[in-house]
Amino acid sequence: MFTGIIETLGTIQDIQKENNNIHVTVNSSITGELKIDQSVAHNGICLTVVNISHDAYIVTAIKETIDKTNLGDWKVGDSVNLERAMKLGDRLDGHIVQGHVDQTGICKNIENAGGSIYFTFEYDSSLNNITIEKGSITINGVSLTVVNSKKNEFSVAIIPYTLEHTNFKNFEIGTKINLEFDVIGKYVTRLQELRK
Repeated sequence: MFTGIIETLGTIQDIQKENNNIHVTVNSSITGELKIDQSVAHNGICLTVVNISHDAYIVTAIKETIDKTNLGDWKVGDSVNLERAMKLGDRLDGHIVQGHVDQTGICKNIENAGGSIYFTFEYDSSLNNITIEKGSITINGVSLTVVNSKKNEFSVAIIPYTLEHTNFKNFEIGTKINLEFDVIGKYVTRLQELRK
């Protein structure tokens, strides 16, 4: 379980394919605090640490993860948002984030609003995921509030601190991002489907 409050950025140091799996080596300032078998969210994807060496560690992604996320597009040198699993009893500063990406989306527009930056994202609504106005959304692991919710797109407003401390600063029109829709919204949608 995560909160969507990013701790730090990591840099992808190496990518190795093995059959349908991808092994990703990440260099990070928190590597020394990690242990093997620990869960870490990478751009919102919950991955398990399988090896640690000096200031880098390795995580492995299976085909299911690769198919539902932007992980297959990662390149050496890319920055990823990192968050370790929350501790029981911690404050929930963001919202409930499972680290299970629902689907990807595409950055459609970036607008500087004088003090904040609005990012608009488009996604495939045929997968039955929805956003709710003023509800929560996780983008590349970052907990944010939805504004201008539509059937297949929505916007979020980013403050300068979030822009500086996440990989949002690298986004451009066309950037593919990971989306985890609000778990409460998902359950409400499922209940509505069952009632039909």
